[in-house]
Amino acid sequence: MDFKAIQQTRRQLIRLLQDFESKVEIPDLRTRVRALVPASKLMRKLGSSMVPKADASSGMARILLYLTKYPRVVIPGDELFVVSGILEWARRVRQLRVERGWAIVSGKAAKEMAEAEEDLPLFVERIPAMKQTEYMLVQEEQDRDAAYRWNLANEIRKEKVDVHVRQLKFLRANVGRPVTGEELRYVSRNQSDWARRVRELRTQQGWPVLTRNTGRPDLPVSAYVLEEDRQTPEHDRKIPDPVRVRVLKRDDYICRVDGWSHAKWNRSDPRHLELHHVKPHVKKGTNTEDNLITVCTVCHDDIHRKLSQEIKDRGEAN
Repeated sequence: MDFKAIQQTRRQLIRLLQDFESKVEIPDLRTRVRALVPASKLMRKLGSSMVPKADASSGMARILLYLTKYPRVVIPGDELFVVSGILEWARRVRQLRVERGWAIVSGKAAKEMAEAEEDLPLFVERIPAMKQTEYMLVQEEQDRDAAYRWNLANEIRKEKVDVHVRQLKFLRANVGRPVTGEELRYVSRNQSDWARRVRELRTQQGWPVLTRNTGRPDLPVSAYVLEEDRQTPEHDRKIPDPVRVRVLKRDDYICRVDGWSHAKWNRSDPRHLELHHVKPHVKKGTNTEDNLITVCTVCHDDIHRKLSQEIKDRGEAN
């Protein structure tokens, strides 16, 4: 819509609103409501005219243009409604996010992710407090594999199994590749505790599901990645979280064997930190600070491999 057309629409809207003053005193509710319908249509027309058709010809395209113009800025849904000029603007945001791979975080999902994070202050620093009807584009590049993941998520979410099982199946299908919190929320059928359930996959079930706060500083705050299709031994999963945190802090978040830390992380070396029992758990080693040390996954595997070989050698010698 050119400037002349915008001015014409604006004048039409003003006339309609002025005319509505004469209908305010009409007792019939429906008559008053119907008098405002043309005005609401003109408002949507005026809002969509903010973006030239040459730049974006559809409601979805206008929403995307608006979000990419203001990345990492919290945008109220009302603004997206205005600029899109369509009633189904929220559905179009969801399509951009889930089906087309744009990293758009909704306020509702951000709140649920923040509640599940171990380091809440750090999370809030990276994603500010958002209302449920607000949105933010956290990463400006489109994820081209999102359509494949969406179809996969759509199939998995239909399965009549526990939410943990569905989440893990989706993560294992994308092992080593980041997925978004919104995708995991979708797989979880939008359960409000979905983020806590993902955290439990790591802390209680021993799957190396990492986030920006837990060993993958390269990830956007709304992403998760299953580093390896590998589950830690059951005894390591029973270490209480407070003990785990104190041991990691005591060891300065550095592997006690080879000195590796998350600061040295790179894509070709996707290890992370775990805790190792000095006195093996099978020999009644306790889950206490003095019996635990911080090691990286490579060293942890090597330690257990050597222990297994020693046990095997002793058995053969006997």
